[in-house]
Amino acid sequence: MAYFLQIAFAGIALGCIYALIGLGFSIIFKASEVINFAQGELLLVGAYVVSSAVFDWHLNFIVAVLAGVVVTVVIGLLFERFVLQHMIGRPVFSILMITIGLGTILHTSVIVIWGSNPIPAAAPFTITSGFNIGGVHFGSNDLLTIFVTIMLCAILFYFFQYTRYGLVMRATALDQEAALAVGINIRAVYALAWGIAAAIATIGGVFLAIGSYAMDPTLGGAALLAFPAIILGGVDSITGAVVGGIIIGLVQDLTAGYESHVASFLGAGIHQITPYLVMILVLLIRPYGLFGTRKVERI
Repeated sequence: MAYFLQIAFAGIALGCIYALIGLGFSIIFKASEVINFAQGELLLVGAYVVSSAVFDWHLNFIVAVLAGVVVTVVIGLLFERFVLQHMIGRPVFSILMITIGLGTILHTSVIVIWGSNPIPAAAPFTITSGFNIGGVHFGSNDLLTIFVTIMLCAILFYFFQYTRYGLVMRATALDQEAALAVGINIRAVYALAWGIAAAIATIGGVFLAIGSYAMDPTLGGAALLAFPAIILGGVDSITGAVVGGIIIGLVQDLTAGYESHVASFLGAGIHQITPYLVMILVLLIRPYGLFGTRKVERI
């Protein structure tokens, strides 16, 4: 039982990281109906900046995270201001290709600046920090991941429900043409969405790097595992990104923990595909995801 609880706790912590990554995808999609394929590279840049700030610049961990957030937010805002604003009204496919191009530029920049060799990940606590209850170790870094995810979700809920800019973003997500008709600045909404998504990407990247203990330029590829989470939860749903991330994290870690019992007939590495299997099964029942908005078109 303790073994199961240990794996489940690790799965929830991993799921919270996927939830943070998924939130960035969902926020941009809600604002512009575009999947940002550079989200993983924004995560990568943020994690590297935080690591450099701690180990090279000798900054406090919290200050280092703020520095990483500032860098990625500036990148996101500049990209939105000088590139995406000129793509309003263009085919979605063209915008998708541009985000892929941004991801390639950021990935190459990381290799040029920091190299391709692994570097240590900045962490507020040591690997062994935490406490034990009933044979289950609750690591401090994992607890912090869960706490920060809960806090960010609460802040985002308040922002979207009770603030002026949150209401503007919700209105734009519902109907962009109607939002323009009542005088909402769509470009400002897009910029705000990219800024929030970039900030969340940095925080998710920091926790993802902590879980890996060291990081290299392949870290951004982990964002691909957030795709099953947001599709499962509903790509346009903030709640869905969080729930989907936790489900995928639990499924992946529980499958990996008990993989040795089924490896003889299912094969090794089954935990790498189970998130996608769960996603497919859910989509067969609910094509728009667990919390996605069902689109109705009148002809």
